[in-house]
Amino acid sequence: MPGAMNGIGASAKAVAAADTQADGPLILAERLDLTAAAPLAEAIRARRDGGPLRLDAGAVDHLGGLCLQVLLAAAADWRARGPGWTIAPRSAAFDRALAVFGVDPGRIGADAATAAPRGAAA
Repeated sequence: MPGAMNGIGASAKAVAAADTQADGPLILAERLDLTAAAPLAEAIRARRDGGPLRLDAGAVDHLGGLCLQVLLAAAADWRARGPGWTIAPRSAAFDRALAVFGVDPGRIGADAATAAPRGAAA
């Protein structure tokens, strides 16, 4: 199973490596699955004491339930503290996953104005 381990490491690295500029957007990995949840939470937590946070979900092609939970919890926390939280841009796949899970985009900080264009490739 060495190949499977490489996939796990690549997914985790993709989220962690995206958090290199504390003042820029946090660029989300293409695959937000079980293995990406902890690195995603850590990357968001690392910016907790800063100002507004913008997450770039434009390249997301898979959003799993655990990463969605991380995003929902972080959005609620960020809003409670008041510095601002947005997810823009968002891929069509990200928006489809929100719909499948029954999550209103506004609840996670993603409003209709930042949605991917209809028919956009995921």
